[in-house]
Amino acid sequence: MAESAKENVKRVFYVRFVNHPIYLDLIAQRPEIRLDKLENDSSDAVANPIMAAAHAYQVSSARDELPIKYHATKELLARSPNLLIVSTGGAGYDTVNVKDCTDAGVLVVNQTGGNADAVAAHVLAMVLMLSKQIAQTDHTLRKGTMHDRNAFMGSDINNRTIGIIGLGNVGRRVARLCKTLFDMNVIACDPYLDEKTIAERGATKVTLDELLRRSDFVSVNCPLDDVSRNMISTREFGLMQKHAFFITTARGFIHDEKALEEALRAKQIAGAGLDVWSKEPPQPDHPLLQFDNVIASPHTAGVTKEARANMGKFAATQLIDALDGKRPPRIVNPDVWPVYAKRFERTFGFRPE
Repeated sequence: MAESAKENVKRVFYVRFVNHPIYLDLIAQRPEIRLDKLENDSSDAVANPIMAAAHAYQVSSARDELPIKYHATKELLARSPNLLIVSTGGAGYDTVNVKDCTDAGVLVVNQTGGNADAVAAHVLAMVLMLSKQIAQTDHTLRKGTMHDRNAFMGSDINNRTIGIIGLGNVGRRVARLCKTLFDMNVIACDPYLDEKTIAERGATKVTLDELLRRSDFVSVNCPLDDVSRNMISTREFGLMQKHAFFITTARGFIHDEKALEEALRAKQIAGAGLDVWSKEPPQPDHPLLQFDNVIASPHTAGVTKEARANMGKFAATQLIDALDGKRPPRIVNPDVWPVYAKRFERTFGFRPE
């Protein structure tokens, strides 16, 4: 049993920042939890003893903001032999190698749902901006080149079809907003949900190919994993209607950026709304930023004051419950539970629920 566990101290560390001060406030209410902060450039002399003693790691979900050495991979796990839990800061787990954690008996939890309202609102905002050509008219007015407003005629979205890829916490909210506010036809592709569940969430279940062929707007709202990586590429963009728009607020690497560039250049689709990128933030000379019919944001769909507070609360309460021996509600790798439970019991002397 680790020395810190014998002393009834539960060790948690994070790197640089947490999503919201409420996380620190909630953790501070539990005197048996010691929270250590590392910086991106902390020396090994400082970082190694903290990581070696840690039972939990509150890891950032921001892939390009966190140094690789602090991504939860087998290399970090080797430096953290007492680690039981990796808790992501957001819904995504780009900074976590789930297989490595599972192999090491480490439980991975995320904060899915914490920013779902914010992300769904961002999707709807992109739908409206694209259909009304708001970005184009804004740019034209600022440049003083507006000569004929009829050149920027938009389209109503009432009764149009939106296809949602991934009908989880965000996707179901997108479905509700589109159907309630604009009476849109909602179709969805989600291999993990049956037809009845998708119907209960306000959509009709279809295959990915059918969704792409039928939709006026395609919204990607699924996690990035081995199945979804590069799921939308040249073939898939070729299935979309020429008047259709592609929107993603999920994760970079689900769509092929080069294939999207080629589809836009060939006018295979009408435009795109992009909140996620293969490298974040994208450089100003990124090819996709050169199109007037592309609306871009730097992975800020879920970044609101309310969402950040919610994520901080989600993360703190879930981690506290896990360290108390309760089963967390948002487990990414549930198959690890039996091995994790044995490791937890060896460390703290009691078996989690």
